[in-house]
Amino acid sequence: MGLEGETGTPAQPRSYWRWSKQDFFPEKSFENWSSYLFALSQTKARFKDRLLSRSDDTKELVDLRKQSENSMKRCLNWWDLTWFGFGSVIGAGIFVLTGQEAHDHAGPAIVLSYIASGISAMLSVFCYTEFAVEIPVAGGSFAYLRVELGDLAAFLTAGNILLESIVGGAAVARSWTSYFTTLLDRHPESLRIHTNLKDGFNLLDPIAVAVLAIASMIAMTSAKRTSYLNWIASAVNTVVILFVIVAGFAHAKTSNLKPFTPHGAKGIFQAAAIVYFAYGGFDSIATMAEETRNPGRDIPLGLLGSMSIITVIYCLMALSLSMMQKYTDIDRNAAYSLAFQSVGMKWAKYLVALGALKGMTTVLLVGALGQARYTTHIARAHMIPPWFALVHPKTGTPIYATLLITISSACIAFFSSLDVLTSLLSVSTLFIFMMMAVALLVRRYYVRGTTPRTNLLKLAIFLLVIIASSMGTSAYWGLNPGGWVGYTITIPLWFLGTLGIVVFLPQQRTPAVWGVPLVPWFPSLSIAINLFLMGSLGAQTFVRFAVCTVIMLVYYVFFGLHATYDMAQQIKTESSKIPDNEDEAEPKF
Repeated sequence: MGLEGETGTPAQPRSYWRWSKQDFFPEKSFENWSSYLFALSQTKARFKDRLLSRSDDTKELVDLRKQSENSMKRCLNWWDLTWFGFGSVIGAGIFVLTGQEAHDHAGPAIVLSYIASGISAMLSVFCYTEFAVEIPVAGGSFAYLRVELGDLAAFLTAGNILLESIVGGAAVARSWTSYFTTLLDRHPESLRIHTNLKDGFNLLDPIAVAVLAIASMIAMTSAKRTSYLNWIASAVNTVVILFVIVAGFAHAKTSNLKPFTPHGAKGIFQAAAIVYFAYGGFDSIATMAEETRNPGRDIPLGLLGSMSIITVIYCLMALSLSMMQKYTDIDRNAAYSLAFQSVGMKWAKYLVALGALKGMTTVLLVGALGQARYTTHIARAHMIPPWFALVHPKTGTPIYATLLITISSACIAFFSSLDVLTSLLSVSTLFIFMMMAVALLVRRYYVRGTTPRTNLLKLAIFLLVIIASSMGTSAYWGLNPGGWVGYTITIPLWFLGTLGIVVFLPQQRTPAVWGVPLVPWFPSLSIAINLFLMGSLGAQTFVRFAVCTVIMLVYYVFFGLHATYDMAQQIKTESSKIPDNEDEAEPKF
């Protein structure tokens, strides 16, 4: 799909608005039924090839980007990314989850839950930042895992990313409707259409569909225009948050902090596993690396700066709520609104609803931007039809990818209350973050063609020890929360696995611009914390996760495997035709 013909003369540019079979299924394996049946007969060999093969930085930065035919515009700086960080993370979660978990699990120690989950989120941010600086493409974690762990790990990540994008967008859109009715002082379900469909699908939500459509239309016009609107909405939301913190402390009573940990450490960590997802969304910033003017400077400033401030804000908001009202009196569904009402500020509930509404608006806006970029790069690799990878020549945005996520989210948001699907978001997010930490360790300690085979074997063993011991810690916590004997085995094993990497393995790669500090300790700790939080989610969540994984693997075996195999062979063929003196040429899009 390059831009030059076989004779070397420039090819005529093709119309962006096209939808032929060749655009959706250009691979040899799908030319006709006999080609497809032959491809299926080669499944075992192709699976082995894709399992052992790895992409590299150049393929992600140059070869795959050609699939989009036009380049995205480099128009973002650190200021844009910082506000995108605020817009993507600070949504309704802080207003909803804080009251629920303070009342049910943590009590006033909810602030410690936010600190614990904030540390975990920052460790993941470190990993994302290093990769985004080194490989500044739109694919985010999908691209990074393709380089370090291969196609299968990247595909499972891609499936979870698309699941998160679609279901997460639908959930936020339906929440938007609920908060909008609060502003109007009406019942939360009053603006939904009541039908006789099955329970859970009987409340149709046209407002959620409209909100998703508007957010996606803005995102499709321009990344910079979306950034301007995000600044405005995030600034309004910031004013509301500052009011909540200041007014909360103005009516604080230290007596409400006693007892501080009514349910002990178990309650703190149970709450941490839930409020962790108030930090979700920062990974969208990494997908904007391709549109960032100076990734080496702007991404660390934008990602680390915004997440550090957000962590402080969350802790202050949680503490102000706990000091305003005793944890047993905190309302689970409208914590801040009723807390202000209890101190004589009934009108504040409208301000809180406005803040939550603005927060969800920016989450949808930034989500439409980031999720489309994930989808674009997944399509560039032919994991899904490459038609979705096309970038519009004038707007510099992936319109088809945006429409795929938006239409899918809108269909779910219109019908479903998402009670079943939303639990999948938690385990999907933590799974991806855990894989990112593993990939970072692989990147630092293994370079193909350079690292001795014995060192690769040692790295694999140490990683297995780290992962197994972390899973053991999580399992023991779930089975015996009050015990301590099991930790005397699992925690030392985790420490020894990490120490083994320090002592026996030299780092093979040093980041050129910005790198995670204290490697391997920080990535190893990220693996441990993410697995620990995954273990707090309940057995039913993992059953659903396993079912979704099986469905993803079926799709991979029958489509994704053969499409990506053909794509890899095409890149090999094209690379072998390039003259030596053109190897370093600047790619044209």
